[in-house]
Amino acid sequence: MIPPNVPIPEKGFYVTHFLTVRDQAISANFYSEVLGGTVIVKENPCVIKLSNSWLILNSGGGPTPDKPDTILEAPQNSNKVDSFLNLRVADIQLCYREWKEKGATFLTEPLNNHGWEMRCYMKDPDGYIIEVGQSLQKSFDSMYHISV
Repeated sequence: MIPPNVPIPEKGFYVTHFLTVRDQAISANFYSEVLGGTVIVKENPCVIKLSNSWLILNSGGGPTPDKPDTILEAPQNSNKVDSFLNLRVADIQLCYREWKEKGATFLTEPLNNHGWEMRCYMKDPDGYIIEVGQSLQKSFDSMYHISV
C-alpha cells in the first residue's frame, strides 16, 4: 500500500533525490528538524517532503535485478563528492543562522560568489554536501542579459 501524501504523478514526473544513508532515523531528523522537511514514511525507505521536492533516504545494499552491477553505499570520504543538493533560498543569512542553531555544520559562512550570488555549503550526517545559495537578482539579470 502506498502511504498518503507520497507523490504519484498523473502526467509527467516528479524529481525525487535518493540518498544512501548509514542511519535513516539520524538523517531523517536532520532533514526534518534542521531543514524543516516533513517525514512521510519513517523507514525502508524513509520518504521526506522537503519544500517543493522529495527525498528518499535508504540504507545501502547490493545489486538487485533492476540494477545488477550497482552497489549502494553512503559516502566513504565526505571530502570527495560527485553530486550535491542545491537549495536556493530567499534569505541566506537567516537560513544560515537558523540552521546553524539547529545543529547544521557549515563549511564556511555565506560568501559572495563573484557578485551574482551569496552561497555556502553544509554537510548532512552522512557527509553529503548541500549548497545553500541566494541569487543577487540585479547581478543575475545583468549577467544573463535579462530585462525586467
